[in-house]
Amino acid sequence: MEGFDFIIVGAGSAGCVLADKLSACGRFTVLLIEAGGSDQRFWIKVPLGYGMTFDDPRVNWCYTARADPGLDHRSAFWPRGRVIGGSSSINAMVYLQGLPDDFDDWDRAGATGWNWAAVRETYAQLETHDEPDGTGGRRLRGTGAVHVSDLHHRMHPFSRHFLAAARESGWQTPDHLNGDAREGIIPLRATVRNARRWSAADAFLRPARGRPNLRVISEALVERIILRDGVATGVDYRRGESRVSVTARREVILSAGAINSPQLLQLSGVGPAALLQSLGIEVRRNLAQVGQGLQDHLGISCQFDATEATLNNRLGRWPGKIVAALEYLAARRGPLSIPVNQIGGFVRSGRSERPDLQIYCNPMSYCVGREGKTDAAPTPGFLICAQPCRPTSRGEVVITSADPRAAPDIRPNSLATEEDRAMAIAAGRTVRTLAATPAIRAVTQAVPDPDAMTDDALLADFRARAGSVYHASCTCRMGHDARDSVLDARLRVHGVAGLRVIDASSFPNVTSGNTNAPVMMLAARGAEMILQDARQPIEQGGAR
Repeated sequence: MEGFDFIIVGAGSAGCVLADKLSACGRFTVLLIEAGGSDQRFWIKVPLGYGMTFDDPRVNWCYTARADPGLDHRSAFWPRGRVIGGSSSINAMVYLQGLPDDFDDWDRAGATGWNWAAVRETYAQLETHDEPDGTGGRRLRGTGAVHVSDLHHRMHPFSRHFLAAARESGWQTPDHLNGDAREGIIPLRATVRNARRWSAADAFLRPARGRPNLRVISEALVERIILRDGVATGVDYRRGESRVSVTARREVILSAGAINSPQLLQLSGVGPAALLQSLGIEVRRNLAQVGQGLQDHLGISCQFDATEATLNNRLGRWPGKIVAALEYLAARRGPLSIPVNQIGGFVRSGRSERPDLQIYCNPMSYCVGREGKTDAAPTPGFLICAQPCRPTSRGEVVITSADPRAAPDIRPNSLATEEDRAMAIAAGRTVRTLAATPAIRAVTQAVPDPDAMTDDALLADFRARAGSVYHASCTCRMGHDARDSVLDARLRVHGVAGLRVIDASSFPNVTSGNTNAPVMMLAARGAEMILQDARQPIEQGGAR
């Protein structure tokens, strides 16, 4: 049986960072296993192309959540990356670190040492910011692998109306939201480099793949973690018709994401005993919180008909799509060269002393069907969306079969708390209020009266139309002990030696905003912890 020092399951945002950091010194051998295949696909690399990968089973798990009572018993489409780069290869590329209070809350929840003062330095080490230099050129700030671009010079002209509306609403419009300013509406910064997506695979894995101590195996489904006497000693995986076992001399690290990491723990006998026994799985560690605590962001969108050109004029019909594709291929310019989420940020709803809503403003109107199909309208339009930043409801992820190929049951449990219902009302009213500003009225065919809907009507509308913004997290969260969590503050599974979980499932609480940046930060700090522990004698606190 072949052996490695570290085995990483999942080549997503976290797994790519870990593979780079753990192999860099050359001292340890590292195996990275990914269920999906290559990310070398045109629509992955094109910034606006994620509309084409959103429902593509070749690169996407294409999960469907259970009918959700809080959302009128609707079943939501939950895309998750199944490809090298994971969800960083199919996401919308918005780069936001989150709000400082998010991480201070992590520390209070038992993730000691994960407060804002601690994590902000890691962010600084990871990032390079690509910004205009004021003379028509570009300047780079920072030396990290994550390329974060200011793309406002390429944004559709219609987007200027969103910034004007923000100012009319009394909101700040700072340069960016990953520095001293954390509140306001901005041209969103994105993980794009030279008009191409810059995923975690581009930033971390691709430079590391030439190292002789790193092996990457793709199109391989890990079926279980091998556990012996309370120690993780390796994994079994299937590739094609072959089943393979590999050993980990030091640690197994799950970075399969908020859906697949708890699934794999449960399949391996680590999870709620009653659930495992009901499926005929031997209980190796009764850990009730595995799969519990699921959090996600829900957004409510309104679409409007515009009186001047938007992206729909170019991308709503096939001739315009063809011209845009040729423009991109010839010069890497045009509407395909930047993401559709162009303006957004954090604002206050009036219910909190800190920003508690995230706003998205897109210069295009489109619909997303139940199966993930996206379709742009053929006439000019735009979209405004608001999502509550810090939901308090929690759902769960549970397996329904001992078969590793069977999709787990995703139970979001949306709007289960009074606070979340109040924030849903605030989100709906904020969208309508922003749309009623003079800047938006001037370019809109019909604007709703922000006061025409009662709170009950706004809540009913949210239940009927709101959907996931695809920020699943917290299903293997850090915490104080096994009673309230799955991991300790060093990302180690309670009661199982040699096993860690490092991905969005490790979050104690979902962060405000997009989760890709916090996942990469978490993985970088997790790698530091692993290497620190690897330098210690095993009997004095090392991995085993």
